[in-house]
Amino acid sequence: MNSASMDIAAGSGALAAGLIVAAVALVALLIGAFWMGSRIRRREPGPPHPAEQPRIPEEGPVREVREHREPDEVPRGDRRLTPHEMPGHGNSPTRTGTARERPRWSEGSSGSFGSGGPGGG
Repeated sequence: MNSASMDIAAGSGALAAGLIVAAVALVALLIGAFWMGSRIRRREPGPPHPAEQPRIPEEGPVREVREHREPDEVPRGDRRLTPHEMPGHGNSPTRTGTARERPRWSEGSSGSFGSGGPGGG
């Protein structure tokens, strides 16, 4: 063997040794992370007992209320109101509407933007 092939062989041996050291370090890091995670998990409280679970109220389950809401009128004046001067501090207050039926789209339309058909009407 000449000296050039010896240099290549020595370089590849150093590369192999470096890869082995990196692999061992990675395995050690993973084992350490698993060990630390298991220690942290042991300190956490366990799952709740059946007696600690939430219960349905005595009066039964809560039901959804469906109603039509209408916005309250904005107070009129000679100047523009800022949000903190409005009722509800800028949040639009609502009240129960007079209509009992929820508004629906008309039959044959898409119920979304546009007419639902091939025209602009």
